Amino acid sequence: MQAVLEKLIHPEFQQSLGELEMLKGVEKKDGIWEVKVDFLTFGSPVKDQLVQAVKGAAEEPVNVVDVTTQRSTQPALGGGVLPTVKNVLAVGSGKGGVGKSTVAINIAASLALEGARVGLIDADIYGPSVPPLAGVEQFGVSMRDHMLQPVEKFGFKMMSMGFFMKPGDSVIWRGPKLHGRIELFCTQVEWGELDFMVLDLPPGTGDVALSLSQMIPLGGAVIVSTPQQVAVGIASKAINAFGKLNVPLLGLVENMSYYSCPSCGKPDNVFGHGGARQVAKDFELPFLGEIPLNSTMLEASDKGLPVVVSHPDSAPAQSLRRIAQLAAGRLSVAAVAGYDAVYENVLS
Repeated sequence: MQAVLEKLIHPEFQQSLGELEMLKGVEKKDGIWEVKVDFLTFGSPVKDQLVQAVKGAAEEPVNVVDVTTQRSTQPALGGGVLPTVKNVLAVGSGKGGVGKSTVAINIAASLALEGARVGLIDADIYGPSVPPLAGVEQFGVSMRDHMLQPVEKFGFKMMSMGFFMKPGDSVIWRGPKLHGRIELFCTQVEWGELDFMVLDLPPGTGDVALSLSQMIPLGGAVIVSTPQQVAVGIASKAINAFGKLNVPLLGLVENMSYYSCPSCGKPDNVFGHGGARQVAKDFELPFLGEIPLNSTMLEASDKGLPVVVSHPDSAPAQSLRRIAQLAAGRLSVAAVAGYDAVYENVLS
């Protein structure tokens, strides 16, 4: 049985399960085959496909057991900044108002729902959005052994400048102070062992993006845009900027892609449609998905709830879960086969 299963081809890598050493145990118990599979990443976008392939190849009753160990894009654990984090995923945008923070917090929540250990750094020092989106109203965080303790909610840990600001406060800092606060969040917070760290970047490509790219080995970045021409034009500039900073791009997301009526499901292209997909095609980057606009998303954000938690069956939640899976899948491809392979067999 093991020899048969080892020949199955992984749809993301175009290598066999045997070559990828994904089979961690194959034995028969009470007439049923138990197959232990390491899916290489939590939230693998091809997990269901692989499970069906294993069951089909066996032609006998099979119980597939998930024994996933997250692969890491970090050069080496135990050194540098965020040494206990396996993958650092940045979520950025060329301009504000495109829903970047909403996408970031829902990616973090989605990966946590997949069983991963997740952290989220709100790196938008001037306009921190994570606290209200997560429904966290507090001033200050606790300390233990001289380390800041992250706030935990929805199964993941988070840190934000918003926890150090009273309502109505504003931050008026120059570059060095911005760099210092980002360094504090990376080095003086007790994150523990994490599979993913999601970075909610400020809009544009200013000091914070530069500081992070120099400070942390970023596993990859996801660019969020809306469909309008002005937005996708600025997203193109962000792509070029990340390229100059040597930050690998995992793909583009089109937020507010179309209006999806919650009652009838009829789509309406309020802001146009397909602009981000075309940019991804022009730059030969993966397109990770479209997120529809409807009242469910607005209600969830206003209540401080990720929509993937509050309305998991809604159209926006389903899109965001898939985007998180595809991003995780791209990171696992980079970790196992290198970044060139990320663009060779693009899933959608």
